[in-house]
Amino acid sequence: MGRSLIVLTGAGCWTSKNGYRHPAGYWAEEFVSPYDGFTDAGYEVTMATPGVVIPVVDTMSLQPRYAGGEENMLKETVVIEPVEQLRHPIAINDVRLEDYDAVYYPGGHGPMEDLAFDADSAVLLRKAFASGKPLAIVCHARAAILATRDEHGKTPFADLNVTGFCNEEEGGVGFTEDARWPLEDELKKLPTKYTRGPARESYSMSDGNLHTGQYPVSSGPLAREVVKVLS
Repeated sequence: MGRSLIVLTGAGCWTSKNGYRHPAGYWAEEFVSPYDGFTDAGYEVTMATPGVVIPVVDTMSLQPRYAGGEENMLKETVVIEPVEQLRHPIAINDVRLEDYDAVYYPGGHGPMEDLAFDADSAVLLRKAFASGKPLAIVCHARAAILATRDEHGKTPFADLNVTGFCNEEEGGVGFTEDARWPLEDELKKLPTKYTRGPARESYSMSDGNLHTGQYPVSSGPLAREVVKVLS
């Protein structure tokens, strides 16, 4: 049996530029899709967070209008509630990359609060990318690569083809004016070769062993792509 690592935000809020702390966390669909994809394919899944913080689901992601309807919201809740690994994550700085076949970062606004500045996550991302193992990052979790810049602003992710939550989608949930920095803008400044598909639709991009998804609905196809690569 193979093993996969899901790296989750430990943040329960996202601070806006005016100091308001929006409730946040990981996005339900972006956890459920890779978790189901990996476990259905026979992979053992481990969760990692900054400082062994128990991750929380973004309550917005479980609202029927964002979850794709009440039935889908209930299905996601049924998957999340019994996952014991969510209550017993390991610390990111305790991850032994050699123990895992793939690394997956789900989004939600939480990564904008912690993973975007987390040095341990930055080390893991650099190692995972250099290893050649599948590294998948979806939606707002792309913020985590901002932490990989060194003191000279250099990062191994520069000039790669990537995607992630776009400014139009941020505006669609009413956070454009609140954001301290729009993710799309920061990815372009890194710089990366950022592209996007139609707003709120599935769109993914691969560049070597790096696989990125734009919107929550991209998380399922992204997980299937990782499983395909591992097969």
